[in-house]
Parts: sequence; structure tokens; C-alpha cells
Amino acid sequence: MTESLPSFLSRPATGVVALAVGSVLFTLGFACAVPLAAFAAIAAMSFDRRAALWAIGGVWLANQAWGFAFMHYPMDSETFAWGGALGVIAFLSCAAAGLATRRFSAAAAALVAFLSAFVVYEGALIAIDLVTNQSADDFAPATVARIFLINACAFGGLWALKTVLANAVIGRMPSSAFAPRHV
Repeated sequence: MTESLPSFLSRPATGVVALAVGSVLFTLGFACAVPLAAFAAIAAMSFDRRAALWAIGGVWLANQAWGFAFMHYPMDSETFAWGGALGVIAFLSCAAAGLATRRFSAAAAALVAFLSAFVVYEGALIAIDLVTNQSADDFAPATVARIFLINACAFGGLWALKTVLANAVIGRMPSSAFAPRHV
């Protein structure tokens, strides 16, 4: 009989760590344009609600920690406020993607989850900009299109990686590993 994996190697825990590491890699390339909407959609599609929120929290925290520790984000109140706002927005984007995932068929869920996460992400950023009287330059069509493309490409890559890894793990595990477990 196959024993279950230790809890620290369970699918949600491993996935949270993998997404957090992915966040650091994206932070290296995009700094302030980390595709949080893409990560939110992948987390919502990959895990139950609670684990998805842990995953997006891990992604956000890894991004912030790496940014302050190694990319020299400014240590001022505005940067901390934006960091906190991005955390809240990431959670809201994940929740929106989760709702979409549960409401649509499997064929449409991925696209709708991603679009829901992105709309909530950008909408919340626009709302904050309006409330704080920031420059609207950040939301020029070319800028929003660039951020959308970064998120769309990241989502596609993360989804492909998730699919490959899921197939690799399923191919190596004995069928008894997928039998229902009684607790």
C-alpha cells in the first residue's frame, strides 16, 4: 500500500512554494509588473479556495521580500502602501478567478478565470489611482496592453507548466495514490 506524501510535500504546499519561487523569477524580469493576475488565476484553478489564497499570499510575499531585500525597493510609506494594496488586490483577483472557475465549464474556466483576475486587478489599481489622484499615465491603452500581455503570457506559461508537471506526477504515481482516502 502506498503511503501518502508527508504534509510538507502535499500538493497545495508544494504548489504554494512553486508559485512563490515563480514570483521571484518574474520579479527579476519585471520588478513592478509582476503578473499577479496570472498567478491569481493559476492559484484559483489549481487549489481549493483556502490553498489558493495561501498560494497568492505566498506569491505576493515572495515578490515583496525579494524586491525589498535585493532590488532595493524604496523604504518609504508610499512603497509600503502600494505593496500592501497589491497584496489586497492579489487576494481579490484570486477570489474573482475562483468564482469564475466554479461557475464555468472546464473548457471556459481557464479563460474566464484569467480575464476575471485581470479585470479585478486593473480595476482596483485604477480605483486606487482615482482616489489618490495619481497620474493616469499608468493606464494609457499602451501600458494596459503591455501589462495584459505580460499577464497573458505568464498565465499561458504557468498553465502549460502546471499541465506538464501534473501529467509527469500522474505518470509516476501508482494508481492507488489516487484512490479515495477515508479520514
